[in-house]
Amino acid sequence: MKKTVFYLAAAFVISACNHNPETETLADDNSTTNVAARRSCPSEELRAEMLKNDAAARERFINIEAGVQNFIATGKVLSDGTVDIPVVVNVLYRTSAENISDARIAEQIAVLNADFGGTNTDASKIPTEFSTVKAGDTKVRFHLIKTVRKSTTKTKWGTNDAMKKASTGGIDATSPANYFNLWVVGNMGGILGYATFPESAGLWNDGVVIAAPYFGKTGATSPYNLGRTATHEVGHYLNLRHIWGDAACGNDLVADTPTQTGANYGKPTYPLYNTCSGTSRSVMFMNYMDYVDDASMFMFSAGQKARAQAVLTSSGARSGLRIY
Repeated sequence: MKKTVFYLAAAFVISACNHNPETETLADDNSTTNVAARRSCPSEELRAEMLKNDAAARERFINIEAGVQNFIATGKVLSDGTVDIPVVVNVLYRTSAENISDARIAEQIAVLNADFGGTNTDASKIPTEFSTVKAGDTKVRFHLIKTVRKSTTKTKWGTNDAMKKASTGGIDATSPANYFNLWVVGNMGGILGYATFPESAGLWNDGVVIAAPYFGKTGATSPYNLGRTATHEVGHYLNLRHIWGDAACGNDLVADTPTQTGANYGKPTYPLYNTCSGTSRSVMFMNYMDYVDDASMFMFSAGQKARAQAVLTSSGARSGLRIY
């Protein structure tokens, strides 16, 4: 298991890479049919670009990470138990297929509640090796406040946040400091979704974007048809990094997730061994923050739970969501 130290957060800021949000696509993107060849999430790259160019965002990032590490070190839990996050779903549609139904939205909210509550039926598949570090109930819940729908003639969306502004053909966020805004759009090429991290809390573009073919379950496109794209992106929204740390044998700032050489795809078979720093270990490919197919991801770790809880405390970056 990796050792989490705060200086790694600063190193992440310093090493923020170049990124063009207009051209972020899958290596095997099939834009004509809007089918993703394999899972890809540009959230970390978008974050890196923002941190490179925005000094205020870098300062927020460092302060948030310091608060997270303090929360983990003191072993506190949420004083009032579960945080119930209010959700606004913004649907931008060109065709009837893109205008996802209320039932499908309810289905996606149910998936989030099961996955973050540890009640997902496939949690029984968690290997014994990882059962001692599974998150179980993260104490995070979601409930739908309202759905906003808007017809559009736009045939494809990118990662430049155009869907989040009425002035660029999108839908303005509803009070992003107090409501979790989730945008559902039609064609994003090979992109399944992307998210903002807690340093964007309350900003006009704060929230998660999901391409309609990968939203919910009924009518969604296999193998991303179990609602886990939203689970993955909400993980980012609550300050979880990709499990491989976006580098070969990188660090996701979580102590109880095994270090791994990179992302995993498809439907791996346990145990799947990687070698980092001369040590071979079985990796937690079934973690929601990896890139495997929906049916192969079914757990958060206890360390990830602590990071998510840290940003939802009364002094956390996303404390504004605690509007009971």
